[in-house]
Amino acid sequence: MSHSENAHAARIEDGIVREVIVIPYCNDDDAEVSEYCNGIGLPGTWIDCSYLGARRGRYPGVGFTYDEATDEFVPPGWQYIDGEWQDPNPPEPESEPTE
Repeated sequence: MSHSENAHAARIEDGIVREVIVIPYCNDDDAEVSEYCNGIGLPGTWIDCSYLGARRGRYPGVGFTYDEATDEFVPPGWQYIDGEWQDPNPPEPESEPTE
């Protein structure tokens, strides 16, 4: 798997994403990510996340939940339905313009 020189990390507190930062690439290793962040003076539990959503379901935002059971970031208000996280209020499909 290819990677860039930078990665992203989310600070998790009580299962909630409290902040997301850019860090040097840490081999997709949560222990290494947390050690790096703690080592530069950012206490807490940090986990790797992907800006492109390639890991943990999607790129997290502040206020997302981190679900350890599914190892995914979950947007506020989403529900676990039929084995996957879903938006309970999906956007309406765009209608064709009428003339």
